[in-house]
Amino acid sequence: MIKSGPTAPLSRRSILTAGGAAIAVVLGLSGCAQDDALAQQAKAGDNKNYVAGDGSVTEFAVADRKSPIAIKGTLFDGTAVTAGDFQGKVTVLNFWFAACAPCRVEAPSLESLHQEFKDQGVQFFGVNLRDEKATADAFDQTFNLTYPSFNDKDGAVLLAVSGLVPPGAVPTTLVLDKQGRVASRVLGEIQKGTLKSLIAAAVAE
Repeated sequence: MIKSGPTAPLSRRSILTAGGAAIAVVLGLSGCAQDDALAQQAKAGDNKNYVAGDGSVTEFAVADRKSPIAIKGTLFDGTAVTAGDFQGKVTVLNFWFAACAPCRVEAPSLESLHQEFKDQGVQFFGVNLRDEKATADAFDQTFNLTYPSFNDKDGAVLLAVSGLVPPGAVPTTLVLDKQGRVASRVLGEIQKGTLKSLIAAAVAE
């Protein structure tokens, strides 16, 4: 298991995968939500209404990964999802809710990565921990998100990843390998280049 802080280097493979583009996309991220008041709050570091992660990244070596996570939940559109839906695909799970300021900052990057990797068999799911459907739908429309989210007010998905996603630490993002095991984790707001490297590494396995 390899841990790094928000600015610490990833593995050599991750760095090579990210290339020089990471710097450019990170610098461009702030402009995506510059008119959003809650995004401004995130940049100001106020940390209101959520427990902010520190952006630390943990990569789990294949030999260190535990059993596939036993997720069972329902998306906001009513679709039931089970652990079997994670087999054979790399999956990104992003835990969020609408009033979480860094969730708003990172949303455009998540959608961009979803578009970039979907033809490689990577699937994205949000996991919404607090909101009613109307609030979640409004968030999706504001940020043009096209991937679905779990309605997890009952905490079923959060429970399935107990020990990996601290309750209240939002946003948190997990990358699952093709067997449904956690390959990497970001606590706090993602940096686009970093998450791209983590996804690419899981795809390459």
